[in-house]
Amino acid sequence: MTEALLVRGGLLLTMDPAHGTLRADILTRDGVITEIRPGIEAPDDARIIEADGALVLPGFIDTHRHMWQAALRGMGADLTLGDYFPQVTGALAAQFTPDDVHLGETLSAYAALDAGVTTVQDLANIHDTPEHSDAALHALRTTGLRTVLAYSHSFNARHADRVAPDGLSRDAARLRSLLSDDQALVTMALEATARSEEGTLANWRLAAELSLPVALHVIGRFSEEPPLSMLQRLGLLAAQGERATYIHATDLDASQYALIRDSGGHLSIAPAVEMLMGQGYPPLLDALDAGLVPSLSADVEVTAPSDMFTQMRAALQAVRQAAHARARLDGSDPVMVTAEQVLSFATIEGARALGLDDRTGSLTIGKQADLIVLTTDRPGLRPVNDPAATVVLGADRGDIDTVIVAGRVLKEHGRLLDSGALPRLYAQADALRDRLTEPAR
Repeated sequence: MTEALLVRGGLLLTMDPAHGTLRADILTRDGVITEIRPGIEAPDDARIIEADGALVLPGFIDTHRHMWQAALRGMGADLTLGDYFPQVTGALAAQFTPDDVHLGETLSAYAALDAGVTTVQDLANIHDTPEHSDAALHALRTTGLRTVLAYSHSFNARHADRVAPDGLSRDAARLRSLLSDDQALVTMALEATARSEEGTLANWRLAAELSLPVALHVIGRFSEEPPLSMLQRLGLLAAQGERATYIHATDLDASQYALIRDSGGHLSIAPAVEMLMGQGYPPLLDALDAGLVPSLSADVEVTAPSDMFTQMRAALQAVRQAAHARARLDGSDPVMVTAEQVLSFATIEGARALGLDDRTGSLTIGKQADLIVLTTDRPGLRPVNDPAATVVLGADRGDIDTVIVAGRVLKEHGRLLDSGALPRLYAQADALRDRLTEPAR
């Protein structure tokens, strides 16, 4: 049984319209938020976390990250998207052992928690054998991060016309049997990106057979037929559209965003990587015009930081730039997306995209206690005139004091509670780097 926790005295950004922003305490028991109000008396068995002068908010939610690639951080800083596929998901992925996958997943999970990210959808495009899958699952379960493991495999395992060879399909079914508890911290999805109609149909059928949501990368310029139109023609939007998260969704026209909206689908936009690697300009304004509210993601740690502060700032800059550019062209007033809206992209909208908004994404009585305490005790954050702006535009991972997932404290007083494991991980990461960069003999 999880102990009672009382987070006391903080300024709460609940991301729940019923509560808004207020100074109050939060009581949790057995991993669930049970009370939100000022002046809660601490139960005798409660662990107390003092948050006076701090901001308390839901943990951030990253809806698209290739977590195994944390072991390759910085190797793709200067890669374009065209370089990335042969070098990272091709040559480097081919050298990854199950132990290497375990290392990358663990590093990424700890980096997420350290930065206040309590939920990640892991686009696991490295599951080339059952041993790779088991290594990833063990790492995720060990760290305590809430994760949606979106099963996939590397570029090297893909056939020209089929994304899911039979052996990998069996592995997906096996992994699904291990993750049958949909209320557990680690749940499952299927990464359904394909390069052919046959592969697309096979993946969506597999997702339906296993009762899994799908995540897929969508970049309009890579498709002869508009990608959402193809899915509609194949009858897939009607079958599972509301359980689909479309990643990037760049270079689409208004009709494609309308198909996502009308099917109940969701967006995951990775603004920092999209502008760095060339996936296309982050389509935040186009999405909002279509009535779609996006979520945010870090994508690949080989290129961009994995914290959500980077993604929120990149998103706000990108959407404001797009709005100002459009206003200059047509003489309209710019659409002013606010810092609070962008904070919602990184919290409650991420939960909605992953189908987890019944249990996380906001500070709401009855939801899981996934929350962070962000200290404002440094000159760069005072005074706190607008709490959402402080988080989105001023704060950084170093300001995350406490991280709680399902009522379990994983970071406190600015330190991960598993920090004793980090020196060993760093040594393993250095050894992997040296092995991957050693000249061929």
